[in-house]
Amino acid sequence: MTFDHIGIVGAGAWGSALAHAMARAGRSVTLAARDRKAADAVAKQRASPRLPDFPFDAGIRIVAAGPDLAQCDAILLAIPSQHLRAAVTLIAPALAHGTPVVACAKGIERGTNKFMTEVIAESAPAAQPAILSGPSFAADVARGLPTAVTLAAGDEALAAALAQALGSATFRPYHSNDLRGVEIGGAAKNVLAIGAGIVAGRGLGASAAAALVTRGFAELFRFGAALGARPETLTGLSGLGDLILSCSSVQSRNFAFGVTLGKGQTPDSAMLAEGAFTAPVLVGMARAHAIDMPVSTAVAAILDGTLSVDDAIESLLTRPFRAEG
Repeated sequence: MTFDHIGIVGAGAWGSALAHAMARAGRSVTLAARDRKAADAVAKQRASPRLPDFPFDAGIRIVAAGPDLAQCDAILLAIPSQHLRAAVTLIAPALAHGTPVVACAKGIERGTNKFMTEVIAESAPAAQPAILSGPSFAADVARGLPTAVTLAAGDEALAAALAQALGSATFRPYHSNDLRGVEIGGAAKNVLAIGAGIVAGRGLGASAAAALVTRGFAELFRFGAALGARPETLTGLSGLGDLILSCSSVQSRNFAFGVTLGKGQTPDSAMLAEGAFTAPVLVGMARAHAIDMPVSTAVAAILDGTLSVDDAIESLLTRPFRAEG
């Protein structure tokens, strides 16, 4: 399995960062924007409007999503989770049978409760679904700073070959065949990062922040275990690693979204926080499986207006004392 030509769908910050990383790894890169107008704008500037300080290498080809991706050996989908199905449906006719299609979004589809690889499998039956996730900020990856992530596919030989093709000295994918574990870590940590941001925005202190992240990880772990994820995946880069990063910096959109809520402000409608879409789905799935997830439930209640920030905090602080676990 050789993957010399990598297609990337999505010319936002993450897609552009991945384009830089793939070029750095020595791959031919085709970056596909959502439509012709967007592609022309990016091609003219030779940079993404989301990462304007990082001009593209001359070898990176910029196109509109569609038939131009037919020659790619593998496709990376840097598309928000709730728009991933539409993007896969758009490119599906151009895919050769067996082409790996790698979700680089972290979430669960609303309305279907499907994880990203399940959406790929349904929307592009000829594709081989995979997932790339882990602690990674777009600007760090674009800059070439050291970053480690997890790349999972159902066939671990495929995952290993993809990791070899996409990796470089500064972008290091570790391979796995635990699709569900990688996807659960990425989806749940976004919700918990909003909670961590609320704690920071409310000025509750470093001790409270540490408690939330620790107890949040406990419920992420319970959820993952109930759905068949492997413990080493949940405690690895795509689980605990990504949770630590996302709960510690305003570079995380979910954390920044939570900080705004914690300050009693209304987040800008343009602020994309995947966790805001995932929270009600995650909590609904947890309830269906009888999994206790109090932190995620509190975040979801704040987001849908059922509880105020102060009431949600009180609901967590007044829970009965219990053994840790």
